[in-house]
Amino acid sequence: MAFFYILSVILLVIFTASFITAIRTTIQSDYSNVSIPPGVNHPGKLRIVLAFMISTSGKILEKMGVCTKIAFTRYMRSGRKLGPDPQLALVDARFGRVPVRLYRPRAPSAGLRPGAIFFHGGGWLYCSIDSHEKICRYIAKESESVVVSVGYRLAPEHKYPAAYEDCLNATIHFMRNTEHYGVDPARISVCGDSAGGNLAAAVSQTLAGRSDLPKLRAQILIYPGLQALDFNLPSYQQNRGVPLLFRERAAFFALQYLNGDASHMQEVLEGSHIPPDMRMKYRKWVSPDNIPEKFKVRGYKPHKPHEFKAEVYETMKRFCEPNLCPLLAEDAVIQQLPESFILTCEYDVLRDDGLLYKKRLEDNGVRVTWYHLEDGFHGIMSLYGYRVLKFRSAKRGLDRIVKFLKGL
Repeated sequence: MAFFYILSVILLVIFTASFITAIRTTIQSDYSNVSIPPGVNHPGKLRIVLAFMISTSGKILEKMGVCTKIAFTRYMRSGRKLGPDPQLALVDARFGRVPVRLYRPRAPSAGLRPGAIFFHGGGWLYCSIDSHEKICRYIAKESESVVVSVGYRLAPEHKYPAAYEDCLNATIHFMRNTEHYGVDPARISVCGDSAGGNLAAAVSQTLAGRSDLPKLRAQILIYPGLQALDFNLPSYQQNRGVPLLFRERAAFFALQYLNGDASHMQEVLEGSHIPPDMRMKYRKWVSPDNIPEKFKVRGYKPHKPHEFKAEVYETMKRFCEPNLCPLLAEDAVIQQLPESFILTCEYDVLRDDGLLYKKRLEDNGVRVTWYHLEDGFHGIMSLYGYRVLKFRSAKRGLDRIVKFLKGL
């Protein structure tokens, strides 16, 4: 017995030492360039969130062979289903093969309600219907809309275009069955945050030319990622180390969604994955020249892409498909898009994607309501309702979305 006791103590010491070493290595490699600007909403709270990210990093467990980082992070960010809500009728269902959750206000309505189809963020890899439960409940109650949250398939197991197809199919199903849900077919909007904003923009573009379905009333894009050509725009440079989305992670997510493989991340960050002629073609839409000067004053330096690598481009040329990068859609498609709401955050690598899309929409005659959180950071909306870790800006952003929906 004494032998096994001593052996267990030795193993425990070895495990603890390995765990501590893994933590140190992870912090040094992943978080050495973290920057939390003083202008961020509640910087102290953001540091707590960051500390949580570090302490629960799946990379530690991955190095120890316990599980993959993606699997652990997915578990931590999947959220949990909340209890009943006296103001809402909640129903879990399937639209075809796609799981959804419907949020329907219980209060009587004088007529048909607006409908909002919500696609959650999480870099196409993480999060779920449960993780965005509080956001969807708030929108449904405050805007008196029927909200449908879509549980699309996640990468890297299900690569592009799986998530897009799930969101498109769920939207079409809902639009064809509005009478069943008491929804006005003329007041249906698509909505999403981050990767969900990307999916909302792609779905909106696909449906723009459809004559067999009701026209979407609006698209609501919350700090959306809309292109993968240039990871050196001003916002990428200025906010590369600001939580909750670092520059490298943005490229990693896009590559996982596209190929399930991020081995060429460095080439993507350098800009050597796009042919010069194609880069010139899209420069009219994806360029720092289209970013207002006031957004360039915080440490921006023009970047010259590295030498083009054809072998890299061959593995990721689908980056130029609008269903993956909606910012690259032709003007004829953009001109047909519905009224739009775009929310951007100052301290967000994806800020300029939203600004560039705003300009494209306005240049093509689409009405845009733009709301910019001067003290916001990427992912701030997903922290809404987290009690001591809630951020005032998240509530402001949600209230603007509700105001927009109620005004449609």
